[in-house]
Amino acid sequence: MTAKKIKLQEETISEILLADTDSESGTEASDFEEEEEEQEQEQEQEEEEEEEEQQQQQQASAEVGGQAAASSGLPTWGPPLGRNTNSHPFVGPAKGVKKSEAPHINKDSWPLSVLLLFFKEIFQLLVEQTNAYYQQHLDGQAGPSRRLPDITLTDMIFFALALQMGHELKDTLHDYWTILRQLRNPFYGETMTRDRFLHILRFLHFADNSQRPDKVEEYNRLWKLRTVFDKLNEAYAKF
Repeated sequence: MTAKKIKLQEETISEILLADTDSESGTEASDFEEEEEEQEQEQEQEEEEEEEEQQQQQQASAEVGGQAAASSGLPTWGPPLGRNTNSHPFVGPAKGVKKSEAPHINKDSWPLSVLLLFFKEIFQLLVEQTNAYYQQHLDGQAGPSRRLPDITLTDMIFFALALQMGHELKDTLHDYWTILRQLRNPFYGETMTRDRFLHILRFLHFADNSQRPDKVEEYNRLWKLRTVFDKLNEAYAKF
């Protein structure tokens, strides 16, 4: 019995000691957390005070600089004073093609149809002026020469070939119409003959040379392209 009592007393004492140590460690942990919170609050307060001091110093230096610049008559750099610097969104007409001017254009239209809205008149101008320039060339020949057919609006596929050539570089223009198997691309020959392409390239014109303005003080070096610019501006405003 005595041995059992002693053993029970030892177990009871050990449980009491463990409970005391747990309570002490919990108290120490809570005290440590409180100290950390206090340190963080003090650090935040110090940072706020430093920021306020820096702002005050910057404001004071700006005022001093502004007074010095005002006394010397020099402009000061900075945001405009007494003005509304808020940005407002641009408000303009509705986006997209104007249905009243192009009722045949819809979401299923080909890109070429949209392109022709802006460039059809320019293509017609090129057809007229290119044929006129070719006629001027024939008139300037000493003897008779074989006249080639005038170009038409369909021949403006010329520009599609020119754009495609930029994606497929070759050594010469003739190579795009070569019959060699290792170099041949049937797209060019099936779209336009080589001689027709070279004919348009040689006589392509935007304005009548006989209408060249006199070289006065207000002479415009871009007079040959002025009509093209005007037609583009009209189309952009129209559609």
